[in-house]
Amino acid sequence: MGSADQRHQAAAKSGFVIEAHGIVKRYGHVQALSGADLQVRPGEVLALVGDNGAGKSTLTKVICGALAPDGGTLSFSGETTKVTSIRHAQELGVETVYQDLALAPDLSVAENMFLGREPLRRRLIGDWPAVLDRRKMRRAAQEAIVAAGITTLTSVDRSVRELSGGQRQAIAVARAVMWATSAILMDEPTAALGTKQTDIVYESIRSAAARGLAIVVISHDIPKMLSLADRIAVMRQGRTLQNTPARDLTLTDVVTLMLGGQAKAA
Repeated sequence: MGSADQRHQAAAKSGFVIEAHGIVKRYGHVQALSGADLQVRPGEVLALVGDNGAGKSTLTKVICGALAPDGGTLSFSGETTKVTSIRHAQELGVETVYQDLALAPDLSVAENMFLGREPLRRRLIGDWPAVLDRRKMRRAAQEAIVAAGITTLTSVDRSVRELSGGQRQAIAVARAVMWATSAILMDEPTAALGTKQTDIVYESIRSAAARGLAIVVISHDIPKMLSLADRIAVMRQGRTLQNTPARDLTLTDVVTLMLGGQAKAA
């Protein structure tokens, strides 16, 4: 599997952190993906756009191991890999921010930041079992939140249940940035946020990309994606129609690709 440095070197050699080719996914008689493609480079922000039902979320769920594809291939840092689970994708350095955030409401912010990866501290007396290193968790969580520019949260000991929707979204993004070593997949990361918090998330995205992480963002905010993203991948009916530098596209171009004949009729 290799270390993060080895994966970065391999990605630099292959040119891409993630490559998805001809991905097919069916739900019974429904064809969600019909040969979708996606490629993203280190340090690049790729916006994945399309109308509802185009297959954007399904494609990212295949990449992150939440869904098994019915066809196609995935490569990470130039190596073809069958992703068997979300944990497997995390071991490859890929983190995901889901629409439902995947936070445990009864746990604290710090506990959510380390959910499933809790550090342990050995007891000094006798053979007593190890316990959670809560001091390390609080310190690292606080550093991650500060680095993400989240200013509305006063304590990492607060229960997630007590937080606003915007604060929860920001925590999910900060957690992904803290753990990712190769790429972050974000499904509508600013959907529940106000303008100020949205700007914080977008700044976090730019900061993560500047550190060499590949960022894939699903968003319906096409004007913002045209200014934020390096490239735009447009999906329609389970296929990737275009993967183009954002600077070469206009809003009209993107909407026409998304809607096809419907856009022309409108």
